[in-house]
Amino acid sequence: MAGEYGLKRHFDGEAARLLGGKVRALHPAFDVEEYAAEVERRIPGKELKDRVLVLAEGLRTRLPGGYPDAVAVLLGILGGELAEDEGMFKTSWFLMPVARFVEEYGLDHPEISLDAIEAITRCHTGEYAIRPYVEQHHTRTMKRVAEWAHSPSHNVRRLASEGVRPRLPWARTLDLFVEDPAPVLEILEPLRGDPSAYVRRSVANNLNDIARDHPATVLATALRWLEESPTPETEWTVKHGLRTLVKKGDQRALALLGATGGEHVEADRLSLTPTTVTVGDTLVIGFDLTNTDDRTHRVTVDYVVHHVRGNGRTTPKVFKLTTLDLAPGERRSLRKPHPVREISTRTYHPGEHVVDIQVNGLVKGSGRFGLRI
Repeated sequence: MAGEYGLKRHFDGEAARLLGGKVRALHPAFDVEEYAAEVERRIPGKELKDRVLVLAEGLRTRLPGGYPDAVAVLLGILGGELAEDEGMFKTSWFLMPVARFVEEYGLDHPEISLDAIEAITRCHTGEYAIRPYVEQHHTRTMKRVAEWAHSPSHNVRRLASEGVRPRLPWARTLDLFVEDPAPVLEILEPLRGDPSAYVRRSVANNLNDIARDHPATVLATALRWLEESPTPETEWTVKHGLRTLVKKGDQRALALLGATGGEHVEADRLSLTPTTVTVGDTLVIGFDLTNTDDRTHRVTVDYVVHHVRGNGRTTPKVFKLTTLDLAPGERRSLRKPHPVREISTRTYHPGEHVVDIQVNGLVKGSGRFGLRI
């Protein structure tokens, strides 16, 4: 069910029956079949967020008139807290309209709604619902977010980070944090070495968001974190939080992660096989790396595919390959299969595609392959 396209297909009349059946158990007047019929009538042609809104609107018209009473019914259907290895889009995906309900209808009741978001995030997620509260009830909401960062629940701690990400996918951009990320970084402080990988992944994604607009601030923060808490957990968070800067070849980020000597490493014998592919094929990228220096160097190796767009221009996409240590004079052969497959975020166009080999952000070789559609 990964991806917006795959997820949206699940929000239909059957989802309404599933959700409505749970609501009717607590609110017997709820007409499940009427709800499902309305959803089926309204969803054609709509994308994920609009489909979820249709289900939320249907809930609002069929629940008690007062928001506090209506949301109390919805909170009653939530169920138990998700374990760390339970995916919210696999186990409790059908609760997305409940979170949307709070997002759309609860702004006049911020305390009730913040309590509701905390409850929802334990068994689904509140990362989208929280965002209008950050904007419209900023002081009150950020106080709660700071408290959530110390919660015993890994799901609530994760919400503290994920809910204030400046550029959360599928969500409205929080422009106030794009301009000034300091409040977000303050929230992340106690979470940088969190024992939960689920929480640390969110912290790293948040750091990566901020790095797009404030790279120097993120680099300074990362350096301080590594100095103050040099644990494997913090190191993991920093490494993944700097991934966009690394892919862009930012030498400060690479040095912070221990990469050295890219200027002393050469790539040759680059091959792309086959030279012409169709969508569904696998391109095999092969090349040799040689350390020409008399010192060992740790290098981060990526490859960049310049995808042809519909207008004939190209868009680069960086793919991680490996990080390795090269001894003085060492030569290493690398081989990487690259599937050329359809994904929801990329449309392929025919033409000649360029592949660059990057070592510590420096382009060391280029090759070409043709793509047929």
